[in-house]
Amino acid sequence: MALNWSDFGEVALVSIGATVGVVIVFSLGVRALAPRDVNGVRRRDGARVRPPTAGARAVAALCFLACAAAVAYGLYLIVPQFH
Repeated sequence: MALNWSDFGEVALVSIGATVGVVIVFSLGVRALAPRDVNGVRRRDGARVRPPTAGARAVAALCFLACAAAVAYGLYLIVPQFH
């Protein structure tokens, strides 16, 4: 049994790229939900902060939905009963 190294490398690169992409999209969603102060700068002590706007919540929801879709597609590819 021989290992096709080019296919192995391709699978490794795609999986690493997908993982990094999901982490970046998820972190953008978390950042959109982060509270801000009156001037738009986040304060570490949490004083005088305002909640995220409706637009920021919508962006965060889209980011989390994209992450959930990527995870669901990965599960679809892995589990043979779904095919």
